[in-house]
Amino acid sequence: MSRIGNKPVAVLPGVEVEVRGNQVRMKGPKGELAKTFHPDVSIAVDKGQIVVRRRSNSQLHRSLHGLTRAILSNMVQGVSQGFKKDLEIEGVGYRAEMQGKKLLLWLGFSHPVEIIPPAGINILVDRGAKALSIEGADKELVGETAARIRAARPPEPYKGKGIHYVGERIKKKAGKAGKVGAAAAGG
Repeated sequence: MSRIGNKPVAVLPGVEVEVRGNQVRMKGPKGELAKTFHPDVSIAVDKGQIVVRRRSNSQLHRSLHGLTRAILSNMVQGVSQGFKKDLEIEGVGYRAEMQGKKLLLWLGFSHPVEIIPPAGINILVDRGAKALSIEGADKELVGETAARIRAARPPEPYKGKGIHYVGERIKKKAGKAGKVGAAAAGG
């Protein structure tokens, strides 16, 4: 039995929820989101709470029940407070710059990497062009945009140069050890 699916989602103050069949539209101070859900899951607004019910107790319906509730919870949080991912850029000469709506990344290539953020995503460049903040109401879109930026130059394991999430641990490898031993042996 889905325990998370049975828990109602509290509608925060300032958030408007509109349910039409399996389509849900939310509006709040941080933006507006709309999503269509599976028809086997029913969604209703009752006394300031969103309640999700499933058609049967099959494995598919149980998994859809919890998934739908989690997505609705993320939508409420997104339109009321928003989501944010922070990235850091490490490396000599590596930097970021906003040019209008476009993000330009200098990452050691012969040309800057251009990334155009999707609608509803805000990118801020901080701390001497070495830190990025991706903000938006849609949790999935914020995470996807952050992953696309990180994929432009993922951190390499020897010096840690590249783009990584704030707080991400990069597993570093030892460099070539044979070079030091050969010089000492006179070879």
